Amino acid sequence: MNILTFEAHQAPAEGDASTLVVDNTVDPRSIALDGVQRIDLHFPKFTDGRAYSQAYLLRRRLGFTGEIRATGDVLIDQLVQMARSGFTTAVLREGLKADAAQRQFDRFKGFYQGDAAHPAPHFAEAGNAEADVERQVAA
Repeated sequence: MNILTFEAHQAPAEGDASTLVVDNTVDPRSIALDGVQRIDLHFPKFTDGRAYSQAYLLRRRLGFTGEIRATGDVLIDQLVQMARSGFTTAVLREGLKADAAQRQFDRFKGFYQGDAAHPAPHFAEAGNAEADVERQVAA
């Protein structure tokens, strides 16, 4: 996951159709994704998790492959779950340092469950020959 400080983040230029800024009340299924390369999803408060659902829908159900950026009240302890939900970039809230963020990812090296980034559960990736064949066929 790409981590940006608050100061490093740039809002999309006016008229930039390749980047969408989506409020957390919008259903992603209602968005036209043609030509979109980046979607900014907003966390108005760290306790409001609707953007997680939006990111997951964009990745898994709608097949969006571009950048999904978390903006707003983004805390370091949310980053691992954001990555698992489909976010590729997070803009930390003002005052937080990006170098501390890597420690979160170092603490959690893997997961048993599948997620938006790696849909296959861990046991299916652990040398299971049948799962290996299914993955090769799907690719």
